[in-house]
Amino acid sequence: MAQDTAPAAPATSAPVAAPGAPCGGDFEAWKQGVAAEAKAAGVGQAGLDALEAATVDDKVLARDRAQGVFSQTFIQFSGRMISAYRLKQGKARLEKYADIFARADQQYGVPGPIVTAFWALETDFGAVQGDFHTLNALVTLAHDCRRPQVFRPQLVPLLTLIDRGTVPADVKGAWAGEIGQTQMLPIDYLADGVDGDGDGKVDLRNDVADVIMTTAKKLEMKGWKRDQPWIEEVRVPEVMDWSQTGRTTKLPLSQWSQWGVTRPDGSPLQDNGLKAGIVLPMGYKGPAFLAYDNFDVYLEWNQSFTYALTAAVLASRFAGAPAYDPRNPDPGLNQDQMKQLQTKLEARGYDVGTVDGILGTNTREAVRKEQQRLGLPVDGWPTAELLDRL
Repeated sequence: MAQDTAPAAPATSAPVAAPGAPCGGDFEAWKQGVAAEAKAAGVGQAGLDALEAATVDDKVLARDRAQGVFSQTFIQFSGRMISAYRLKQGKARLEKYADIFARADQQYGVPGPIVTAFWALETDFGAVQGDFHTLNALVTLAHDCRRPQVFRPQLVPLLTLIDRGTVPADVKGAWAGEIGQTQMLPIDYLADGVDGDGDGKVDLRNDVADVIMTTAKKLEMKGWKRDQPWIEEVRVPEVMDWSQTGRTTKLPLSQWSQWGVTRPDGSPLQDNGLKAGIVLPMGYKGPAFLAYDNFDVYLEWNQSFTYALTAAVLASRFAGAPAYDPRNPDPGLNQDQMKQLQTKLEARGYDVGTVDGILGTNTREAVRKEQQRLGLPVDGWPTAELLDRL
């Protein structure tokens, strides 16, 4: 909290929310509104008792206020997350559960390496599922008026899961309410959980078959296209119309070949009949990848471009690809410089979201437009030169 932030008013002075109010007001009165909603949805006494005992968790609010989405560069973040341990453990699990992965691929069209990458990054294959009391976390975030529309819809599904005995009342997970080995929100757990081994229940915390099948189903529902690639590392030429690059500018591989894009070893691209964009996470001098339609599904899972690309690269490693070539990107900006850049972009009328020193999607797009205006390579990678020119 900033030093000049006024202290919160005493709880007794807070307005009392009527039952059913979306957020804020007296906490106990607000919970009565949630209880009425839960009863109407068929939640029984076990779920209602759990809600009655739920309390506000200030640590959750602190995490929500302080969260930052991957201020590290792609090379830093992926280098840390794609560890030798995860590569070894992922390969072992792909072999151990090969029959389940094959069933998930057959049923949902999602290959094992894709599921395994999320499994690795989210919880280290179930080892680190989170230690926040899930119900307390969700009532805290739903009662808080910063983003109630995100969290309030998760409450009745969680209470239903508790009421049915699918999860215990004191189930623990991530601070934002995700549960299980690939971190599912309660609404997805309830609606789309798959009983992968036919034991009559869906246990996403302990049952590997349920985890694999449910994760594959979720990815299919987010738009995964069967038998299609997701990313492919490439080498870009020294000179090119960089304004044509970017995830959303999808062109035939024949066009990229015409412009000098090759495979990492310099051999020609193999035209597969699909379209792809060129993503340059650290500019045109850094690593480069073709991004197909299936890469967009990674961003449906997590909106951080750095996380999404790291997950896609990790999946490619599990599928047999070698480590990518980091090449030699221009030095980026530190967090303070990035904040200066965002402030300057805002002054020019760009919506960069929050001035947080993080290179998010809005900031990247604003950078590309300014690079084009200034005659710089349009690759979305902010440098000290761009900052000086602005």
